[in-house]
Amino acid sequence: MNPRRPFAARLLRTLMLLAISWLALSWLVVLVLRFVPPWTSAVMMERQLGALIHGEKDFHLQHRWVPWSQVSPYVPLAMVAGEDQKFPYHHGFDFDSIQTAVDAADEGRRLRGASTISQQTAKNLFLWNGRSFVRKGLEAYFTVLIELTWPKQRILEVYMNIAELGDGIYGVGAASDAYFHMAPARLGAAQAARLAAVLPSPRRFHADRPTAYVQSRANWIQQQMGQLGGPGYLLSRQAPRETRRR
Repeated sequence: MNPRRPFAARLLRTLMLLAISWLALSWLVVLVLRFVPPWTSAVMMERQLGALIHGEKDFHLQHRWVPWSQVSPYVPLAMVAGEDQKFPYHHGFDFDSIQTAVDAADEGRRLRGASTISQQTAKNLFLWNGRSFVRKGLEAYFTVLIELTWPKQRILEVYMNIAELGDGIYGVGAASDAYFHMAPARLGAAQAARLAAVLPSPRRFHADRPTAYVQSRANWIQQQMGQLGGPGYLLSRQAPRETRRR
């Protein structure tokens, strides 16, 4: 009898048990967060750690959870209009945008982002910043879990509460306080569009002091909000699938 075989079998069983345990635990966490507001996110913790390592003594992370019912309906609409207009209809991945991004890269053009709001929520909540294949694989895994476990409204609710909207400013609650000095429920369409406009580079852009680029993007987002049909777009399944892209 080969003594290596029992060891190999035990090792295989152990690895399988660890894999099954991790899958079950990760799904359980996603299930719990369908109902319980996350008190932080992986990206927030990464930012705090980075500030500590680099000696940013004046850094102060700002974040507070705001439930869906206490946020202006223009805020989630602006984020969908600016980031992912097919959000109500896809199942976590926009394959048309992915193909467009791949084609652009093959042609040597500027690489465009193709991440959906579901993917960004998965990344912000559970993972770290970066472009490794490991992180993208985990992002896809958590995106599938989120789409299978959470309704679309919950995905948007979590996203707008953990998205980075300024240097150290996370979520619509903190951003409303910092930029507009008002409750998120009072934000109008123009203010919501400016919040969504800084998402490509929130540490460089400011919703309260918009550059010409940010204001131009905010104007475009606000126009798209109207063309999509207003806040009802997120509630209706009758919205057109083919939407304009900038």
